[in-house]
Amino acid sequence: MTVRDPVSASPLLALRWALRAYLAVDAPLARLMGGSVRLHDEPPRGSVPVYGVFGDAEIRDESVDGATRHAHGLALVLYARPGSARSGLDAAERMADLLADAPLALHGHHLVTLRVVRLAATRDPATGEARATLTLQAVTEHRPA
Repeated sequence: MTVRDPVSASPLLALRWALRAYLAVDAPLARLMGGSVRLHDEPPRGSVPVYGVFGDAEIRDESVDGATRHAHGLALVLYARPGSARSGLDAAERMADLLADAPLALHGHHLVTLRVVRLAATRDPATGEARATLTLQAVTEHRPA
């Protein structure tokens, strides 16, 4: 039985890995996030914002002419420092600038398009915590091994 690499097998995991790798090397973004780009699968316990988490995501089959394609919708949620909604918005805007048509390298897949379609600012009514959410749309195509 052949064991497939889960990152290259899943277009969503491949896209998330590529986003994290691409953003991690940007020094201005790292400064906005407190010294390093922190983009997590789940909110880290005890971590002080600014940090980001992968939010809701979905993929749809959009295969065409024998090419295995997937349309992605996914969110990146940036948690702001207490008392500073701007800290989250600044980091989200930097990410949006970096990701607009970014040349991401995906394992096992090719990025056809990547667009930032929305930036929203919200505040949790119970905690007062401010966040900024980037909504991305992408299309990926499976690249045979």
